Amino acid sequence: MVAILATVFAALAALLHVYIFVMESVQWSQPRIWRRFGVADQAAADATKPMAYNQGFYNLFLAVGVVIGLVLLYAGADSGAVRAAGLALVLFGLGSMVAAALVLLTTGTKYLRPALIQGTLPLIGFVLFLFA
Repeated sequence: MVAILATVFAALAALLHVYIFVMESVQWSQPRIWRRFGVADQAAADATKPMAYNQGFYNLFLAVGVVIGLVLLYAGADSGAVRAAGLALVLFGLGSMVAAALVLLTTGTKYLRPALIQGTLPLIGFVLFLFA
């Protein structure tokens, strides 16, 4: 049961990070998106677009790592080495998501809510996988 919950939280964390990728790398120029990230105006959004584009791909790559890890973890049922590699990828991806949320929090208390949004699902998944 713990492994199922861990998998659900890991998958939700990956989906959230894909959504963040879409906002940062695809939809950044839309006012409803850059306002969500606290950007003041369109000029500032245009100036930060390359940074947001790059940052979005970091989120996508973390999500892809978690998904590949989950696939290896469950597809490698007959191979302990494949399962171990899958678990390592999942834990690395989730741990990196949590670390990124902590870094975001160090930039100021106004980022507490986004850090919690970004870091809660992967933290729960990470802890559950440790006990699975």
